[in-house]
Amino acid sequence: MMRRARGFSLLEVIAATLLLAIVFAALMKVAGGSIALTRNADDHSEAALWARSLLDTVDITTPLRPGSSEGRFDDNYRWRLVVSPWSPGQPAANAQARMMKLDLDVFWGHRPREHSAHFSTLRVLGPEADTP
Repeated sequence: MMRRARGFSLLEVIAATLLLAIVFAALMKVAGGSIALTRNADDHSEAALWARSLLDTVDITTPLRPGSSEGRFDDNYRWRLVVSPWSPGQPAANAQARMMKLDLDVFWGHRPREHSAHFSTLRVLGPEADTP
């Protein structure tokens, strides 16, 4: 008696191929989303580095005064800085010192899908900053 060789039917091969295609498509979608999230995180990190650089050097060459200014870091990133006086709710222990609030917005990308990040900090100005 001869044993009949058994293999996969055409229907089983088609079903396996279809299942493999669905799984592959789902994995590609996840990988694409991961790449987009990585790019977004990289853009935000670069914006934070630009912001830190500007906020660290903003009052080194010229005294800090209330007002706003704008500029560009490079072709992709631009900034807007608003400097305003700030006072705590209670009188300061050192009446000689003044505080300034720095609000920095960093923008990148192209309109209408422009991205932005906001950074805010306080600076203490000593009595030497009072003289114009």
